[in-house]
Amino acid sequence: MSFKLLIISSYKDTWNSVRPEAEIFIGMAKLGVDVTLMTQGDADYVPRFRENGVKVIDFHPKKKFQWSAVKRIRQELKQGGYDAVYMFNNKAITNGLFAAIGLDVKMVSYRGQTGNISRWDPSSYLTHLHPRLDGILCVANAVRDDLRNHVWINPDNVATVYKGHSLEWYQDTPADLSQFGVPKDAFTFGCVANARPRKGLPVLLAATHHLPADSNIHLLLVGGGMDTDEVRALIDASPMKDRIHLAGFRTDAPALIASCSASILPSTKREGLPKTVIEAMVYGVAPIVSDTGGSAELIVDGESGLVVQPGDDAGLAQAMQTLWQRPEQTLKMGSLAKERIEAHFHTDQSAQQTKAYFERLLGR
Repeated sequence: MSFKLLIISSYKDTWNSVRPEAEIFIGMAKLGVDVTLMTQGDADYVPRFRENGVKVIDFHPKKKFQWSAVKRIRQELKQGGYDAVYMFNNKAITNGLFAAIGLDVKMVSYRGQTGNISRWDPSSYLTHLHPRLDGILCVANAVRDDLRNHVWINPDNVATVYKGHSLEWYQDTPADLSQFGVPKDAFTFGCVANARPRKGLPVLLAATHHLPADSNIHLLLVGGGMDTDEVRALIDASPMKDRIHLAGFRTDAPALIASCSASILPSTKREGLPKTVIEAMVYGVAPIVSDTGGSAELIVDGESGLVVQPGDDAGLAQAMQTLWQRPEQTLKMGSLAKERIEAHFHTDQSAQQTKAYFERLLGR
């Protein structure tokens, strides 16, 4: 016997950004789950949802706590006969949980990164520590393990389902990096990340001080917020400043990383399951990641990528030098990274595992 599921989420971001999440529910609909989605009716993904059997309600809360949204969701819960609700952002979670008070429906939230949840933080009781919550699905084991230290609900109901991908989604032609001044014979490390403190850009730039001065190693930095005085000062202080290239924010980031020799994400904290690492892996580009959040879960260290400790610039430089010195091994590592995404992080697996989680929660 199947079940009836209401999802509350926003799909106003780009197609590539929302696809790993959206395809879980399309997959569940194909598996026989009765899926209804509350989202903005003008979101680009809505036609695909409807074409694949997902019913769409044109509504999404505009504020984290909004009485009109609580009333609207509660009305739908009373009329719709849902067995469970799956909520994906703070606006959906807060309003959805208050709407469900006193109703016989299982309430599940999504958590996409480590940190920022504490029993001593009153705001946490509006979301993942709310007494009306029945379960939490996490994007990575690191997120699950972190949450289990804080939640009040049964820890077994805090579980992991990876947001899966499909190699078919990634058909970009590798870009020409000469547009950024990268030579054809360069060994290029690509880093796709906005310049936020937790993404570890200062650690990466500090690592350049440990690399061989006469190497043909180049860095391509892709992401917003990098053209600042602080970042410029770190680049100017680097012994390889002439081999560091700023691409800025780009909508073609996958095509850029596909042209790189290897990829790097030097995050220092609060990661989930970084899509930028996955995008490198599906194009056969060997990744270096720091052991924070779910990054290290994506790869087998030494086989399909390399893992370094967060904030360790010397260790990061050593990993970079290892890949640079062994180009054939790096190519093989990239090939194994691509195979790992196909085998362990496929969207079909995500749909099946999400369905199984709700069936267990519902006692089916």
